[in-house]
Amino acid sequence: MFSFLKSRWQSIQYALQGIKYAFRTQPNTWVHASISIAVLALGIWLSITPLEWAVILLTMAVVWAAEFFNTALETALDLLHPKPHPLVKTAKDVSAAAVLITAFISVLIGLLILGPPLWERVLVMF
Repeated sequence: MFSFLKSRWQSIQYALQGIKYAFRTQPNTWVHASISIAVLALGIWLSITPLEWAVILLTMAVVWAAEFFNTALETALDLLHPKPHPLVKTAKDVSAAAVLITAFISVLIGLLILGPPLWERVLVMF
């Protein structure tokens, strides 16, 4: 049992190292983090429902996962083929497109969930 817990703890440490690497090397992680914090704060301020929280958090997780997979793919490709190559470029571009699509859809989901209550709050203020 102890070795199982020790190996799980080690897995968590590896994952945390991966997160640190992404924040150190990928400027877009800071963009995602800033937007995530803003969305979380907005959700709290607007008192969104548990189901809305579930959708927002799942959406954020998908964007973060896409960003981390993109970073992993780019890093592996840079190791395997350090010189420019059209297929490496294509793989990186497609991976970046996955991040872009998840980010775009997350904006739409955010507008659908946060937009109406935000609009109501803004109207009440004026």
